[in-house]
Amino acid sequence: MPFAHGAACPPARPAAPRAPAGMGAVPELCPQAPLAVLSKVELRVSCKHLLDRDTLNKSDPCVLLLMQSQGQWMEVDRSEVIKSNLNPVFAKIFTVDYYFEEVQKLRFEVYDSHGHAGVGTHDDDFLGGMECTVGQIVAQKRVTKPLFLKYGKFAGKSTITIISEEISGNNGYVELAFRAKKLDDKDLFSKSDPFLEIYRIDDDRSEQLVYRTEVVKNNLSPVWEPFKVSLNSLCSCEEKRKLRGVVWDYDSRGKHDFIGEFFTTFEEMQKAMGENKVQWDCMNPKYKIKKRNYKNSGVVVLLDLKIHRVYSFLDYIMGGCQIHFTVAIDFTASNGDPRNSCSLHYINPYQPNEYLKALVAVGEICQDYDSDKKFSALGFGARIPPKYEVSHDFAINFNPDNDECEGKSSSSGVQSMARVSLLTSHTPAGIQGVVESYQSCLPKIQLYGPTNVAPIITKVARVAADEERTKEASQYFILLILTDGVVTDMADTREAIVRASYLPMSIIIVGVGNADFTDMQILDGDDGVLRSPKGEPVLRDIVQFVPFREFKNASPTALAKCVLAEVPKQVVEYYSYKAFPPRCPRPPTPDPSLSSPQ
Repeated sequence: MPFAHGAACPPARPAAPRAPAGMGAVPELCPQAPLAVLSKVELRVSCKHLLDRDTLNKSDPCVLLLMQSQGQWMEVDRSEVIKSNLNPVFAKIFTVDYYFEEVQKLRFEVYDSHGHAGVGTHDDDFLGGMECTVGQIVAQKRVTKPLFLKYGKFAGKSTITIISEEISGNNGYVELAFRAKKLDDKDLFSKSDPFLEIYRIDDDRSEQLVYRTEVVKNNLSPVWEPFKVSLNSLCSCEEKRKLRGVVWDYDSRGKHDFIGEFFTTFEEMQKAMGENKVQWDCMNPKYKIKKRNYKNSGVVVLLDLKIHRVYSFLDYIMGGCQIHFTVAIDFTASNGDPRNSCSLHYINPYQPNEYLKALVAVGEICQDYDSDKKFSALGFGARIPPKYEVSHDFAINFNPDNDECEGKSSSSGVQSMARVSLLTSHTPAGIQGVVESYQSCLPKIQLYGPTNVAPIITKVARVAADEERTKEASQYFILLILTDGVVTDMADTREAIVRASYLPMSIIIVGVGNADFTDMQILDGDDGVLRSPKGEPVLRDIVQFVPFREFKNASPTALAKCVLAEVPKQVVEYYSYKAFPPRCPRPPTPDPSLSSPQ
């Protein structure tokens, strides 16, 4: 927490599921998929003239941000507590997704915190609330509104101000490490307790708080903890924009003593990169006027500055990261006898079954990111030759050493594909090979059960773990699981997904047929954080589940758009967490059919 002397803001109400930023209406065909995020928006909050609820001191305010979802208010995040202050400027930055086509209702609630007792639930702890929409804040950039108590009553002269800033898609961030030397001593019986604030000076000459450090107790030469801020927050990505640093002596009653200030720019700060350091005189303007021999009130030193670029999905793809696609097919007996036209595995010469439709729709997108165009294809829930023992992770080409499928011949493959479906005018070779292996596999196996998917997730995860050890952004794995029912090894599956969330891997589950897939929603983190049976949460939300029946009357691309929508974000989240930069961009590969490289 950036403001160490402010107590953390405890729960104001019974724990409710956290609302994903930007939650709201979604496309009809894809109830689980997020809308395409137009942008992310940072919200900064300050208040003035808050009600004073404390008898001996002033109120200790904290702000809660709530978002309306399906008619109910759900808490998204909350600020730090600022002690004894009726005009707080909160250091906490709220981040929400912004959708142009959606009304996103927000509610800001201000409470008087009581330390370890938490934010009060009584009316006398509530300092006021305000409702607005993300669109209103974005359109106006700065919104100031009065705070209201219950029943529409004004909270005195209290107001709340929300300032919004768009976070650009390729925004980076900077890590800064500050210290100070020989600061003025403002305390009578001990030394000052200094903390540092950094402000950005905007075009209208107003100042926006960027960061507030922790307090270092009883120290005139403090070393503050390094911190990270986005370049957009620090200087609006303008190196010459003026910045102001202010050093204070902390006071528990909120009456902090001004020690001094300095002015700089991000351009000047960058001189601190490497072994260099940059320092500024910490000046008190009043002392400068009154004291003839006044030099400064101390010195502030920037010990280190590191710039981190936030890479995009395309940065990784253009740097050579391959998407390795694996499909896992459910061969349990509940699918029905493949020879019967009612079976989900029935091969109709004129109409593809749902397994093939889902496979081709998703695989056709992924094949563009895999240079060898070969897909791994696995099966589960069947008895397989030669001993006809049940297997939950067998290669459907029956080659245990190489589960990647290749088409036997381009001509026969295309004809074969034409018999099962003409989903596209051009069938990628990798998909063609999987289709051929699938068709060839069906007569050789006995559909059985149960529906265990943890072994396949674990198998793919082992390969992904080997890739992780290279410490390069060279290969990311997508596992498409096609199943006709709820998994029977739910506990093991949850454990496997939690383990996989630490690896370069995403999982897409498509429910085939008309089964009740309600219990499968637990695997998709959209309604809350998935946890292992022991309570360990996933590092990243890597699972997307959809029932295929939602897409029966839609074009094949609709399913792919839905289930693959989150993959770019998941790829970036993983490599950002691991701090793996994209590899050097690949040179263009010449096409031998052309006279010059394209």
